[in-house]
Amino acid sequence: MSSRLPIPRIRQYQDFLAAEHGLRFDNYEALWNWSVTDLEAFWQSVWDFAGLQSPTPPAVVLAEEKMPGARWFPGVQVNYAREVLRHVDAAHAAGLPAIVSENELGEVGEMSWPELRRQVASLALTLRRLGVQRGDRVAAYLPNVPETMVAFLACSSIGAVWSVCAPDMGAAAVVDRFAQIEPKALIAVDGVRYGGKSLDRSAVVKQLRDALPTVQALVLLRTPHAATPLPAQCDWAQAIARDDDEVAAFEPEWLDFEHPVWVVYSSGTTGLPKPIVHGQGGILMSMALSGIHYDIGASYSDNNRGERFHWFSSTGWVMWNAQLSGLAFGATVCIYDGHPAGSAAKPDWSVLWRFVARHRVSFFGAGAAYFANCMKAGLGAADVGDLSRVRVLGSTGSPLAAQVQEWGSALVRAAGSPEVWWCNISGGTDFCGAFVGGNRELPEVPGQMQCRFMGAAVYAWDENGHAVTDEVGELVCTRPIPSMPLYFWNDPGNARYLSSYFDTYPGVWRHGDWLRVGADGGCVIYGRSDATINRQGLRMGTSEIYNAVEDLPEVIDSMVVDLEYLGRDSYMPLFVVLRPGVELDDALKGRINAAIRSNLSPRFVPDDIFQVAEIPRTLSGKKQELPIKKLLLGQPLERVVNKEAMANPGCLDWYVALANRRQHK
Repeated sequence: MSSRLPIPRIRQYQDFLAAEHGLRFDNYEALWNWSVTDLEAFWQSVWDFAGLQSPTPPAVVLAEEKMPGARWFPGVQVNYAREVLRHVDAAHAAGLPAIVSENELGEVGEMSWPELRRQVASLALTLRRLGVQRGDRVAAYLPNVPETMVAFLACSSIGAVWSVCAPDMGAAAVVDRFAQIEPKALIAVDGVRYGGKSLDRSAVVKQLRDALPTVQALVLLRTPHAATPLPAQCDWAQAIARDDDEVAAFEPEWLDFEHPVWVVYSSGTTGLPKPIVHGQGGILMSMALSGIHYDIGASYSDNNRGERFHWFSSTGWVMWNAQLSGLAFGATVCIYDGHPAGSAAKPDWSVLWRFVARHRVSFFGAGAAYFANCMKAGLGAADVGDLSRVRVLGSTGSPLAAQVQEWGSALVRAAGSPEVWWCNISGGTDFCGAFVGGNRELPEVPGQMQCRFMGAAVYAWDENGHAVTDEVGELVCTRPIPSMPLYFWNDPGNARYLSSYFDTYPGVWRHGDWLRVGADGGCVIYGRSDATINRQGLRMGTSEIYNAVEDLPEVIDSMVVDLEYLGRDSYMPLFVVLRPGVELDDALKGRINAAIRSNLSPRFVPDDIFQVAEIPRTLSGKKQELPIKKLLLGQPLERVVNKEAMANPGCLDWYVALANRRQHK
């Protein structure tokens, strides 16, 4: 092991098990088997190892085991903000900042731990003054800046329920999310700098106010990028300005383990985005476990600079939540607000690497597609700066090809790092965690994840519901974990919750990914097994794309699939049925792309648009997205679709011909 990392976190955890509980394991497989067999002992040990706080210590770990609806740690009280702020004195005494930030203009900020505590307390008291109480929802329309982290911690500290959308999302997509949870307050930015351009967001903020009648107060983060001044109940600068005795005495409230901490959104193929509610305690347990598998912590030091954790993300991706968790470990969180390649028009894929070098980042994570783009751009050591302090590269969002991982390792070594370890993970917004991922003590195989996470009873199941090894199957989780959703907001009888994860195997979580578990425990994710679109880690329901596309007068019907497979580029074609007499020309393609870009996000602009005579549908009228996806991935027609169950089987010939052309490229 490197002198920078004398004892990996997972080794520290196993030493803790041996010293405190007399538990010793010969290998990781034995440790994992114990963790998914004795759930109560395992999760109690994670609580103890992380030193989580509660005025009422755990007496029972798992009061009721079932999915959904498992009851964890009844009677325990926690607060995410309290877990972050307990690091203030020690981290500040060590000379470590809480947040280091930079934007596209090169403006650098550094927030100390005491200043983080002061701003959180000031904003929390402001929110109370504005009428926000425990259980009220606070919606945030904010970019990846320190203010967003302060806003979340302030909400958590008073028991308000947080929900955030990124400013790269159009107003309609944001309203579809926030309107479901009826927020009492909105914290919003009036403009952003992204891709080399200043983008005025004041009109979107006004649309949000008009579309969200429950919002009683707007806290506005004003920027130079807005052309139109907006009225607001409170400016951000005023909201965090207090520095008095009440601020100094402020303490986060103790909340029930299952008190909601935030609402995140994961879209399916039909209906509105799913508003997923996670609990305070479940998320803290997920973060504590992730810290062990990520090998992250403030105790690692290099010239007393501590851990510096950066996972590039927008606020609309669950990896923003993961980056936030660095504060709960006492690490310095390094955040970049802007386009990862400077701009889409003239991409410079060295931008983030140079950010990492400038700020001496030790853990650098991003989506797999980002690293693939860097490789294709031909980046070399001369382009990226001094990476001598980088010890971990993290990847998620889509499968990471072996050649990309090998390229990344070589780049970082050439740029000065004596060693680097890849922490490749796969999980989901749905439970705010990972099912498979890293273990610093296991061998690395490029293109694979090293293991199943402790506590995650994950298997690859065949069509008959049997676990298979060295074969691709459905990723399932057969026992509950604490961070599984409490419920979906406004979901009578848990109908959407059950249909989202438990419709195929009652009582067993079906995640919607293809998984292969090797005989050595290594795991490979082969993309989505359902029709949800996953672009660079951000999921979007196909129905949201259809809403944007089919709102155009020329488009009668549409279908989109995302062809994501290990080792290949993601490819997302859009099929459109147009009104009689209308032909698909470049101008119409431009309008379709613009509709998706403005209503959803530029990430979901299709790679190709095809004009077709019909969209294949079932007898009940459902679009057959998944069969067409499988067909275009190379599976034979007779295995993916039952023509007798189709309303228009004659249209399949066109799609078969397209699949054949793709196979022979």
